[in-house]
Amino acid sequence: MNTKQAPLFRRDFTLVVIGQIISLFGNAILRFALPLYLLRQTGSPALFGAVGAAAFIPAVLCAPIGGVAADRVNKRNVMVLLDFSTAGLILAFALLLGRAPLVPLMVVCLMLLYGIAGAYQPAVQASIPLLAPLEQLTRANAVINMVDTLAALLGPVIGGVLFGAFGIRPILWVGMGCFFLSAVMELFIHIPHSPRTPEGGVLSTVRRDLGESWHFIRREKPVFLSVMLVLALFNLVLSAALVVGIPVAVVQTLGMSDSRLGITQGAMGLGGLFGGVLTALLGPRLRLRRGGVVLLAASLTAAGMGAALLPGVPPILGWWGVTAMSFAVMVLSTLLVVVLSAAVQGRTPPELLGKVMAFIMAVSNCASPLGQAVYGALFEVCPSWAVLLGAAGAAALAALYSRRVFRELDGIQ
Repeated sequence: MNTKQAPLFRRDFTLVVIGQIISLFGNAILRFALPLYLLRQTGSPALFGAVGAAAFIPAVLCAPIGGVAADRVNKRNVMVLLDFSTAGLILAFALLLGRAPLVPLMVVCLMLLYGIAGAYQPAVQASIPLLAPLEQLTRANAVINMVDTLAALLGPVIGGVLFGAFGIRPILWVGMGCFFLSAVMELFIHIPHSPRTPEGGVLSTVRRDLGESWHFIRREKPVFLSVMLVLALFNLVLSAALVVGIPVAVVQTLGMSDSRLGITQGAMGLGGLFGGVLTALLGPRLRLRRGGVVLLAASLTAAGMGAALLPGVPPILGWWGVTAMSFAVMVLSTLLVVVLSAAVQGRTPPELLGKVMAFIMAVSNCASPLGQAVYGALFEVCPSWAVLLGAAGAAALAALYSRRVFRELDGIQ
């Protein structure tokens, strides 16, 4: 009996991984620098949160469209087109910076950047089962997630150094070069594709395909709806608090430099990388039924951040506390996201995978814009420690609700 597993790092999967490293690094450095530039120029947490919320809306709306494209168009072509488009977007932003009003320019650029990213990820997620052996699916997802978090580690650290020393423009050129190079590399990837003949116009095809994925989720895998609700709640009460709260806490509450903010956000990337390595090592031994415990532990990290910002805590100790908790929350979230992605992929037919993954991503993320806008206003008028402690309490309640959902998902095939 041959028990040897098929190799994971074959040519096409390796090229996808390398392309992701380059593309996601460009994305990470831009997502770090552009909002920070806005916060530095305006000094307003409320505006920072509102712009972040507006930017996130296209990511939610474009994810289902990206899922339809991933199931109907060659996934490689989707990735190539979107990477070239992002390079062009950053070039246009660089040429307009200083010549157009900052806030509208930043809103448009971030909305397009997030929208492209929302359409891009379903193509990557849907390509994993086509390039990785079935028995290696969890590890393949762990590798892709590790790439994402490696970019999240290096992007803020390098971005903080560049931004502090040279300003925004070198970051724009680096980001544009990353997307262009990634698109060129992706031209050489071969992803199996079975063309599907569209029935009617583009809008009717999108509407029908999304209806097909909704019917599958509602009729055959209704537990997916509960999973989306849990993730949406957590994005609303915790993820949005951290997206807005970490830059505000480090830059304004603690008065730290751009480089220290880069280190803090780099610690999140390091935590994601560690979580991905841990997931790859543990593999099938990780069970979804413990997902509620993981979310509860993530809630405690927000409480730890709030405690680090209490009056009387020296700023440098507060910064170390926020940085350590940033690392911990990413370890926990990576463990859950990788196992959850593999579970959904293993329970969804290949012809529906792109749409279903995109549908779950879109619904799960739909609460983030609202959360970011609300938390931006709260950080404007309330102490940072109070906002984070309140977010931790709300997230703990959501985690307790989630235990039944993850046990149910773990039991279905």
